[in-house]
Amino acid sequence: MADLCDLSAVELRRLIGTGEVSPVEVVKSCLARIDKVNGTVNAFVALDEEGALKRAREIEAEIGKGNDPGPLAGLPVGIKDLVNTKGIRTTYGSLLFKDNVPDADDSQITQLRNAGAIILGKTNTPEFGSGSNTINRVYGATRSPFDPARTPGGSSGGSGVAVACSMVPFATGSDTAGSLRAPATWTGTVGMRPRPGSVANERRLLPMTYFSVQGPMARSVADLTLLYSVQAGHAHPGDPMAYPWDASGLRDLGAADLGQLTIAYSEDLGSAPIDDGIRRVFRSRMDKVKHAFKAARADSPDIAGVREANWVMRSLYYVAYHRERVEKHRDLLAQTIITNTEEGLAMSLADVAEAEVLWRKWYDRFQAFMEDIDLLILPGNSTPPYRIEDGIPKEINGKTMENYQDASLIRSALTLAGCPVIAVPCGYDETGAPFGFQVAGKRHGEAELLGAAMALESLFNADPETARPIPDLEKL
Repeated sequence: MADLCDLSAVELRRLIGTGEVSPVEVVKSCLARIDKVNGTVNAFVALDEEGALKRAREIEAEIGKGNDPGPLAGLPVGIKDLVNTKGIRTTYGSLLFKDNVPDADDSQITQLRNAGAIILGKTNTPEFGSGSNTINRVYGATRSPFDPARTPGGSSGGSGVAVACSMVPFATGSDTAGSLRAPATWTGTVGMRPRPGSVANERRLLPMTYFSVQGPMARSVADLTLLYSVQAGHAHPGDPMAYPWDASGLRDLGAADLGQLTIAYSEDLGSAPIDDGIRRVFRSRMDKVKHAFKAARADSPDIAGVREANWVMRSLYYVAYHRERVEKHRDLLAQTIITNTEEGLAMSLADVAEAEVLWRKWYDRFQAFMEDIDLLILPGNSTPPYRIEDGIPKEINGKTMENYQDASLIRSALTLAGCPVIAVPCGYDETGAPFGFQVAGKRHGEAELLGAAMALESLFNADPETARPIPDLEKL
C-alpha cells in the first residue's frame, strides 16, 4: 500500500474532504518521508513541524464541523526559500540573511493559507535564485534523487526534489531563465512558468519587467493546476504587473484532444546550444508522439539577438537588486551575482536600449509564429544533469559557452517571449537521467496549455519508454 505522501494532491484532497484521511496523518507521512531521504538530497532546509501539525488539526476540526476550509484544505506545500514566510526562517540562500525570520507572509503565502494549504517548510535555492545549480553557502547543495552526485537543476531545485521524493504533493518555485522548467525536467516532475503578472510578487523592484515569475511544481499536471488555481489571479497593489482574473475554473479543466491541435517543434530553436545526446532523444520522442496531433511541423521562430538581449536585461535586473550588496558585502556573495552585476554596471544606456529593442523584435516574431499553431515543443534542458562540483556547463559539443547563461538559451528565449511554458516529463535520456519537454502556449492560453499538457502526460505515461521517471528512494 502506498504511503499517504505518495498519493496525488487531487486524491488527497478528496480523501481529506470526505473524512477518509486526516490531514494530520498526511502531514506526518510527509514528515516521515523527509526524515527518511532529506539527509541525502537536502531539498527541505527549514521545517515548521509544530505549526504544520497545529494547522492540520485545525483543518480537521473544520471539516468535522461540515465546513469547507478551501480548495487546498489539508494539503502540505513546500515553499521555495525566496518567498517570505511568517515565523519560518527565510534566507534567500544568502549568508546575508542566514538568520532572517520574516514577521509577515508574502501575498502568495497568504493566498495558500487562506485556501487551506499547510506550509510545511522551505526548499533550497541557489543564492537569490541565481543559477541552475541549487547550491549555496548557507545550506549547501541539493542533490538529484536519481543520482546524488548530480544537480537537480535550479533555481527551484529544492522544490523539484521535494516533490519528486513525495516529501510534499506540490511546491512553489520561481522562473527567470528556466528555474521552474530546468529542475522539473531533471527531477521527473512538472513545472510551469506562468504568463507574467499572473502570480503577484509585491517585492518586485523593477516595476514592469517580466523576467522573474512565480509558479507551481508537482508530480502531475492536475496537481500543478490545483496549486496554480490558488496562486494566480490576485492583483496585489504592490505589484504593478499583477492583474485580477478568476483562476478557480482551472480546477475543472480536463485533458485536451491532441487530435485538434497544430504544433511546431524544434530541438534547438535554430541555433541554441544543445547536447547531441539530448537532440537524439528529443527526435526519438517527437517521432513517437507527433502522430497524435492534427498537424506537426519541425519549425521555430528566428532567435537572432535573443542571447544578447537576455544577457543585458538580466544584468540590468541584477544591478537593480544587487548593486549595493556587491559594493558592501562582496565576500559574502556568489560569483554569478557579482559577475552579472558588474557586467551590468559596465553597460551603457545605449546597450540597454538596444537590448530592449532586440527583446521587442523577438517578442513580435514569436507572437507572429504562434498565430497559426497551438503549441511549440522544445527540449526541457540543453544537457543532461551535470555533476554538482563541475558547475554549469562551460562547453556543449565542444563549443565554449561565453557566459553561464549560454547553456540556458533554449529556456531563456521563452522567458523573453512572454508566453506560458510547462515542463512535462518524458522518460529518460541516454545517460539514464530524467528527460522532458518544454511546451509553450499562446500568450494568454494557459488553460489551453494545461489541457494539452494533461493529454501529453497521459500519452507519455501509457508507454514505459516515456512514462514519468520515479526515483528509487531505497537506494538513497
